[in-house]
Amino acid sequence: MNTLQLEKMEVTHIGLGTMAYPEVLLKRRSIRKYLDKPVEIDLLKIIIRESTLAPSAGNEQPWKFIIVQNPDVLQKISEDCKETLLARIAANPHDYAKKYEHMLQNESFNIFYNAPCLVLILGERDVKNLLFDCTLAASYFMMSAAAKGLGTCWINFARELKKPALLEQIGVPANHTIIAPIIVGYPAIVPPPPKRKTIPILKITND
Repeated sequence: MNTLQLEKMEVTHIGLGTMAYPEVLLKRRSIRKYLDKPVEIDLLKIIIRESTLAPSAGNEQPWKFIIVQNPDVLQKISEDCKETLLARIAANPHDYAKKYEHMLQNESFNIFYNAPCLVLILGERDVKNLLFDCTLAASYFMMSAAAKGLGTCWINFARELKKPALLEQIGVPANHTIIAPIIVGYPAIVPPPPKRKTIPILKITND
């Protein structure tokens, strides 16, 4: 597909008009400040449906989704994940999460930035390419949300959810693993685009 054709591609969503595909790519941000406004379930279902248009290895489509909108449950998940991460740091000072230690120690810090909604993308842990398949679905999810005026942020801290009672409460089956925890909501602040690094094309072989 040439550049001209790419620029003419449009993203269409029910009742929400169209947006040129390059605009969707430019509009997506990691949002950490949200309006106190719920995201409609019907809209979330549309975004999830569009995210399942992502490619998957062998077309297995192994992804599953869980929606959490209860603020008390979100707070409990945040507290459990912070506790797990701080325990990890205490056991191994060289853990990658060490740089977030002060933030995690702050009792008022919520790993979901008080977003109104969390969507978990997960699947059966014995699926060989689950990580890649769910990550592709997550990318589609974030682009679909951006096209509809919503903000998202992948919260990797939430993969540390360990408490069995909480996992059961939100509906995570015992043989499943959480790949992509994504918060979603209406942005209160949209940050400017971050500076991008030089594109590292290592080599072009055309003969």
